Amino acid sequence: MPVVGMIGGGQLARMTHQAAIPLGQSLRVLAAAATDPAALVAPGVTVGMHTDPDAVRAFAADCDVVTFDHEHVPGDLLRGLVAEGVAVRPGPDALIHAQDKLVMRRRLRELGLPVPEFAEVTSPADLVSFGEEHGWPSVVKAVRGGYDGRGVWMPADADEAVGLATELLAAGTPLMVEQKVPMRRELAAVVARSPFGQGAAWPVVRTVQSDGICVEVHAPAPGLSTAMAAKAQEIAFRIADELDVVGVLAVELFELDLTGRADEADSGWRELAPDGLVVNELAMRPHNSGHWTIEGARTSQFEQHLRAVLDYPLGNTDPVAPAAVMTNVLGAPEQPAMSVDERLHHLFARYPDAKVHLYGKTERPGRKVGHVTMLGDDVDAVAVRARLAAHWLSHARWTDGYDIHGGEQR
Repeated sequence: MPVVGMIGGGQLARMTHQAAIPLGQSLRVLAAAATDPAALVAPGVTVGMHTDPDAVRAFAADCDVVTFDHEHVPGDLLRGLVAEGVAVRPGPDALIHAQDKLVMRRRLRELGLPVPEFAEVTSPADLVSFGEEHGWPSVVKAVRGGYDGRGVWMPADADEAVGLATELLAAGTPLMVEQKVPMRRELAAVVARSPFGQGAAWPVVRTVQSDGICVEVHAPAPGLSTAMAAKAQEIAFRIADELDVVGVLAVELFELDLTGRADEADSGWRELAPDGLVVNELAMRPHNSGHWTIEGARTSQFEQHLRAVLDYPLGNTDPVAPAAVMTNVLGAPEQPAMSVDERLHHLFARYPDAKVHLYGKTERPGRKVGHVTMLGDDVDAVAVRARLAAHWLSHARWTDGYDIHGGEQR
């Protein structure tokens, strides 16, 4: 059987390994440490850094195809592998658009896809000029490396912008700035594409963020029109084809909220995004917004990613229930005295249908240590139960309700 190598040993590699087993595949993992989530469960583990050319080349030599748990492998290193005949999927020319936000924004704008107004920031004056033209607050982003809310800042005025840009540029952080989007909610369109060019899409989902971290995913996105869902998938497929993405592609989107806006601003956003959608970020790997597919779809994103990088025919993506909700288990401010084993015991007694995925990570505040998925007929009812289950696993106490933005209701 062909050997798939995944660079990165996090929870995505761990769950990809689980999906590889029934396919008879041998997933090999290049992990930074023997304690990484995937390294704890996969048999074929090499410990080495993704930035070490010798470690990456030696790892790739034993693989039929190389793919990724994250987007942080240097592009020059990957181009060297391709030149040596290694099948790298997605390829470095595609992956750069998930590694570099400025490259991504420029390319999507060239393709005529809806993105916010943006500019490169090489001096504090660049940021001030952009904010004065497009309004405050502006959204400042690290061009590379940001995730889960890290690497994003929102200066409220010119004085704050000058201080922020001065500090970050002095530290060597490449920056860009975007116009703040009048957002109703965040959506994600997750698709897969094979080298043959076959594509498959799951239902468009709603993602809920708290402090920049995804805390909950609703599948399908409640109240989303058929036309807007189709447009989101069309955007995702177009990006996959134009950039030659192989594997799973997650396109994070903003659904615009133009209610109560001034006519001039309203018309500007409608001209920029006539379908009411703006592209936010790209991920070229399995993604948090697709975790619900393990139990909620006929083919999970992890199996699909393997099928795609191996150029197998892609699997059926139909949901298996009217509603699925995935809630992340985030480390509590204070680690509970009750063991994880005991927490699971109580959880399953109350919710025997809860599907729990724990990643083998040490608990610390705000850290993603697992997720819970529940299925049902009504997304709101399922969300309450999934929220309670995840909160119990992290805090070891029940609540009557839990706000999707991260705070207890009562």
